[in-house]
Amino acid sequence: MSIKAGFHEFYHDLIGDRWETLQKALLKERDPIPFSNGVEKTYYLDEGSIRAAEALEVHPGDQVLDLCAAPGGKTLVIATKLGNMGSLVSNDRSAARRRRLRIVLDEYLPREVREQVSVTSHDATKWCLYETDAYDRILLDAPCSSERHTLSSPRYLKQWSPSRTKRLALQQYAMLASALDVVRTGGIILYSTCAISPLENDEVIRRLLKKRPGRVEILMVEAPMGEKTDFGWQIWPDITGGLGPIYFSKIKRIE
Repeated sequence: MSIKAGFHEFYHDLIGDRWETLQKALLKERDPIPFSNGVEKTYYLDEGSIRAAEALEVHPGDQVLDLCAAPGGKTLVIATKLGNMGSLVSNDRSAARRRRLRIVLDEYLPREVREQVSVTSHDATKWCLYETDAYDRILLDAPCSSERHTLSSPRYLKQWSPSRTKRLALQQYAMLASALDVVRTGGIILYSTCAISPLENDEVIRRLLKKRPGRVEILMVEAPMGEKTDFGWQIWPDITGGLGPIYFSKIKRIE
């Protein structure tokens, strides 16, 4: 069986008959929308990404961490919520992605807002070794299967394997478990992916609840488009005219 055929069979088994309509929607070109509130010039990104970043509900004065920040769209949305107070740490391990992130921050943020944002290069799975109980809000836009990119790119499709989503889910959980120690008690983590695999979305949250009982509360989130999941919200391209896919879950640390 070819890799492409194996990819389609895998996702059909995982999602069911919906995969037929999803794959068609994933192959359609996205139509990003302008984001201009509080930035120097208009930045274009998927509307689902804006909704996910806004769900973190950042307020002026908050200490915020964006664990996997590049290329920077969600970081821009978050930074504009800080006002003239607070701080934002935008992190990414990849040097190339950090260069791109800095360009975005420098070009789009007003100087007084840019001064509140620092760029770092830590391993998100080990952040709790550097500091704990340090932030009011954390965005974890985790590396994921990104099936839209995989499906449309022969190079990425060639790298795909049936075990990929399972490996990524383990990494995503490690990042989320670390973030739980890094956010302050009463603080919020917004876990997000652009995956459609439930193994990387609700199942990561389900594992956190099982492994960290009594430490978290799942808060209700919603958006004008998409649908509710067990622990969050999923923006599906097949029912939103091509938006997403974006999944997000809002987690409050209670202990």
